Amino acid sequence: MNRNDLHYARITDIAGLLERRELSPVELTEHMLERISTLDSQLNSYQTVVAERAMEAAAKAESEIVSGHYRGALHGIPVAVKDLCFTRGVPTRGGLAVLRDFVPDYDATVVQRLESAGAILLGKLNMTEGAMVGYHPDFKIPVNPWGSDLWPGASSSGSGVATAAGLCFAALGSDTGGSIRFPAMANGVVGLKPTYGRVSRHGVLDLGETLDHVGPLTRGVEDAGLVLAAISGEDTADSTSLSAPLPDLSGISAGVAGLRIGYDSEFASQGTDPGLVASIEAALALLESLGASVVKVKVPAEILTLGELWFPICTYEAHKAHASYYPSRRAEYGNYFRDFLETGASVTDAQYKEAMAARRNFSERYESVLATVDAMLSPAGGVIIPASADQYGGAETLAPLFDQVQMQFTIPDDLAGTPTLTLPCGQDKNGFPHAMQLVGNALSEAVLCRIGRAYEAATDWHQRRPPLF
Repeated sequence: MNRNDLHYARITDIAGLLERRELSPVELTEHMLERISTLDSQLNSYQTVVAERAMEAAAKAESEIVSGHYRGALHGIPVAVKDLCFTRGVPTRGGLAVLRDFVPDYDATVVQRLESAGAILLGKLNMTEGAMVGYHPDFKIPVNPWGSDLWPGASSSGSGVATAAGLCFAALGSDTGGSIRFPAMANGVVGLKPTYGRVSRHGVLDLGETLDHVGPLTRGVEDAGLVLAAISGEDTADSTSLSAPLPDLSGISAGVAGLRIGYDSEFASQGTDPGLVASIEAALALLESLGASVVKVKVPAEILTLGELWFPICTYEAHKAHASYYPSRRAEYGNYFRDFLETGASVTDAQYKEAMAARRNFSERYESVLATVDAMLSPAGGVIIPASADQYGGAETLAPLFDQVQMQFTIPDDLAGTPTLTLPCGQDKNGFPHAMQLVGNALSEAVLCRIGRAYEAATDWHQRRPPLF
């Protein structure tokens, strides 16, 4: 491996070098910090870099590995987390000016678990305000490394940018309406949104407490599985966390022979860019050639209008989550998120309960479709689109974005809490990435990774890198 390209290596490749002591965690961390220093002034992916903490962790990892105490595949691997994950002694702002001075006195469970696995925290990644769509004017907008005029995804935009640009080996993001999948799609990386409750949300700022999912963005499917396994598991500090066994990735290289992959062609193609549909259907044909069975499925009819159900639930929950600051510090919020919270204030308890009942009804019927297959294939959202002229704007300015990114492909799995895997599957006429999404039954992350790994082994889309400017 060329040492000059270390930053683009996958965790599975780097881990072997570290374990065999052919590469030092200190050397690797220094390399990554230097790359961040060189490139991130253009990309704005990091909100805070914790160089001193990272180097201390790297020295500890090196000492442990040299003495024979190797913790596993993440030991000595530099990573980063979205800036809504609490980090003890480090500002955690969540893209919010009202939290500009907030410094937690404990680590989020996901941060604890990453560091317990031996991962090295490089810093906190930029994001939209409060994990919705728009940015606060006090914060920089991450820049898509495939082109400065392209949308970087939301809300885990910094996580997608840093991963694609080789500024970390894995990043944590969160997904309430598509915010792991959109940055994965936009930046040409892998995004794994786990089953709701699979990963603890303790110490993670809420947007919508019944919708929020925390998961990894990486440059390969196997890497995503490794990170998910490290951060998963029951947490007594989070009553919504599940007691299910950890994901078993031992069969990730078993191939797809005998697996059933569902596809609703009408749903996948309605309003979708024809080039993206062609890439997804080519991926479907490839999986079939590898031994999978393609099964026609039909998703519930109202799936195209679920935004009307998701919006009152999310705004209501966001308003509750920000009760300590809104409306008492209303002026400190940016235009879009202030509008969002104002909408939440107008949703009554009765309307929320009605929406939650409709959500349960949809989820049951949606899950019954997923139960007929091992996974369903669909777009992960829209195509790579130009960045909004005003990503700091209000609801009216950002409204067209919702149509362009096609949230009908992301919202269902936040409402139902079902897992998804997003990965590159082609490119458009300009060479920008296309992405597909594998959707599975609850707790089926290992199966999704198995399918994704087989697809990666037969293609090279995941190996493409952005032409950094």
